Amino acid sequence: MARHVCQKLPGLIAGASFVCILASALPSVAAGNDPGTLRLLLWHAPTTLNPHVLSGSKDQVVTRITYEPLATFDVTGKMVPILAAEIPSLENGEVAADGKSVTWKLKQGVKWSDGQPFTAKDVVFTYSYITNPEVGSSDASDFRAVDKVEALDDFTVKVTFKKVNPAWVLPFVGAHGLIIPEHAFADSNNAKAATAPVSFAPVGTGPYIAKEFRKEDVMLIGEDVVNTVKIIYETNPYYRDPSKLHFKHVILQGGGDAAVAAKAVLSDGIVDYAWNLQLGTKGLAGLESKGIGRLVFTPSSYIERIFVNFTDPNRETTDGERSSTQYPHPFLSDPKVREALTYAVDREKIAELYGRSGRPTANILVAPPTYESPNTKYTLDLKKAAALLDAAGWEDSDGDGIRDKNGVPLSLLYQTSINPVRQQIQEIVKHDFESIGVHVDIKTIDASVYFADDPTNPNTSDHFYADFEESKWGNRSPDPGAYMRALTCAEAPQKKNGWSKLNTGRYCDPDYDALYDKSTAELDPEKRRQLFIQMNDLAMRDVALIPLVAATDVSGLGKDIEGFAGTPWDSETWNIVEWRRKQ
Repeated sequence: MARHVCQKLPGLIAGASFVCILASALPSVAAGNDPGTLRLLLWHAPTTLNPHVLSGSKDQVVTRITYEPLATFDVTGKMVPILAAEIPSLENGEVAADGKSVTWKLKQGVKWSDGQPFTAKDVVFTYSYITNPEVGSSDASDFRAVDKVEALDDFTVKVTFKKVNPAWVLPFVGAHGLIIPEHAFADSNNAKAATAPVSFAPVGTGPYIAKEFRKEDVMLIGEDVVNTVKIIYETNPYYRDPSKLHFKHVILQGGGDAAVAAKAVLSDGIVDYAWNLQLGTKGLAGLESKGIGRLVFTPSSYIERIFVNFTDPNRETTDGERSSTQYPHPFLSDPKVREALTYAVDREKIAELYGRSGRPTANILVAPPTYESPNTKYTLDLKKAAALLDAAGWEDSDGDGIRDKNGVPLSLLYQTSINPVRQQIQEIVKHDFESIGVHVDIKTIDASVYFADDPTNPNTSDHFYADFEESKWGNRSPDPGAYMRALTCAEAPQKKNGWSKLNTGRYCDPDYDALYDKSTAELDPEKRRQLFIQMNDLAMRDVALIPLVAATDVSGLGKDIEGFAGTPWDSETWNIVEWRRKQ
């Protein structure tokens, strides 16, 4: 008998529509049926093929297949040249001794996928595109220290900084520094960048080129029909080393959830790679034991954390903005309340959900390991948490089990994306908070909405119209400068900046800003390391946010896939040209 499967269309929360499909009419394609095709699955659907107007790391996975930076970092933090002929250094004279410039020598003979030559002018154009405020690039923050970018000749680029800059490794390096061709992007170097045709039909120097972007597709995984976005890649006919192209096609689909993605690679063998399996390794172990796929663990700089809202999510400005820096939070602005709540978070129990893929932490900066502070610690102490709330004047005056003060109940809204592990974390936190008289309402939002770069949608994490919200965040470079800037006062997302800044909780401390400013000009590596540790410790003392677990990236691979080399400093597809199927 034919089976009909109904599923909610992706990206919808309330008033959603459903689609019913005759499952017997759908193809079930096993990855091994076509050894010349590499099949990838992201449970969070990508939204663009433009590397500089992204809405999250899932978009980096798809764009990194096509576009390349001048260099990147491997898992050890060593710089690897990609489009650069060599890595700049003080020794070869390409890093200026005064810390104010860096010169890059480019590989010669590289062509774009349309046959046009790659030259220094493309690097100069990439800078103008990323820093054009009309474009609204998601990578602009990595270029704030840059004064100008010059083509000294066709294969030499000089980057000059506004002042001494120890973080010269940020511009044009890693997943945030991908080079784009001037001749393809010049007409969209404006406010129409995100919707321009080239954002969905890319021209790159990478090994594979996206030839088709289907915004609606389905795939059958066991009994589940999953609505997906589908991207079909072909080999780049002008790739500089065609002998490395092990696949004729790469098919990437995005949709479903982490559980479905894990099943697809570990149990059913429908795909060769599944991204970001946030299920906790206990739940994944049973699937891996079937021997069809395997789990791969990559060291990460990312922290699962709770963002604390320092602004009032319920009070509106005259133009309707909530969580505005005009209005402080009615109780989370009190450091005693924040301190009490951090004592009531059971990080050990939360870390157990992750198994091999996470450890409890009390730091926001954990990688590279040399930057992790030894000065902080986490403690679960519900009695101390309750005593701190007593001292702050929060008592249960009416006997309803919820503390209150001056007629205001100690009640908070805690939101995050729909994810099985995050939902379990919410329940752990809710249970302990309510045991000390803090009421918690839980809200979950579809990941495609929660992480979207959409200034019109109040449910995005950047709007933060809640008291607590949870997500994973970390540095994408071994140099943590750009990452630590995210807690400075100027980085608060607000309506006036399109909610595009990085300081989601709106934390603001002039002492933190002063430490950050010092770090931007300190050339001595050890002194600069100490400044970052001081920033970490200050933010933890202030409970600027609540770190939970230092996470390890977990991916799924088919048992016959070789060459994968994850790194915390780039997208997992950074070396996809090395991936191959075992013969």
